[in-house]
Amino acid sequence: MNTTTQEVIFGIAFFVLIVTVIFIIARYTYLIRKAMAENGLQAPKTITKSRLMHFGGILIGLGLGLMVSSVFTLMELSEDTADLLIWGTIVLFGGFGLIVAHLLEEKFGR
Repeated sequence: MNTTTQEVIFGIAFFVLIVTVIFIIARYTYLIRKAMAENGLQAPKTITKSRLMHFGGILIGLGLGLMVSSVFTLMELSEDTADLLIWGTIVLFGGFGLIVAHLLEEKFGR
């Protein structure tokens, strides 16, 4: 398989993955709101402080991941290894940011 074919396949797979994740999140949100309505509860319509904290934690983590991953561009690595390390670092720091935001919310938020 040549490089162009691989790029097309990965592009389509990435698009399908994004659409699938959005569908799962939308379906889950719908089912939660439906269950709340059946029990007489009303779903919150506003953006809460915890959602903003989680979103901010993810963004800060991704930013830190981008800064740390820039170190790998200075090293003499193969392109595949550098890509793996860069994307892995970005995702890892994004996850750490979400975990830290969750822990801070539990400690100080409620």
